Amino acid sequence: QVQLVESGGGLVQAGGSLRLSCAASRSISSINAMGWYRQAPGKQRELVAAITRGGSTNYADSVKGRFTISRDNAKNTVYLQMNSLKPEDTAVYYCNANLPLLPPAWGQGTQVTVSS
Repeated sequence: QVQLVESGGGLVQAGGSLRLSCAASRSISSINAMGWYRQAPGKQRELVAAITRGGSTNYADSVKGRFTISRDNAKNTVYLQMNSLKPEDTAVYYCNANLPLLPPAWGQGTQVTVSS
């Protein structure tokens, strides 16, 4: 298994930027896919961005061109750079790791609040 700890959330004005970090308790080099999800009050958790071991990425349409996901295997960390933030980006952001033959791992979440 792996433990994931998110950080970097906070309060920011619309148009601002934040960078979220997801630190893993062990090497992530063998984890095929890692991603960021978010859940706003009263809404279902949704995929924001994902990255494979090979570096392929995919994004929700709502964040394309504004968010960038990256991974640093040497630091066992996945990042989410969020630019041009909008009030509708307000949510709890969760890190996720897809593990072979195991249930996916989740972090505890970090709150992102964007004020208008």
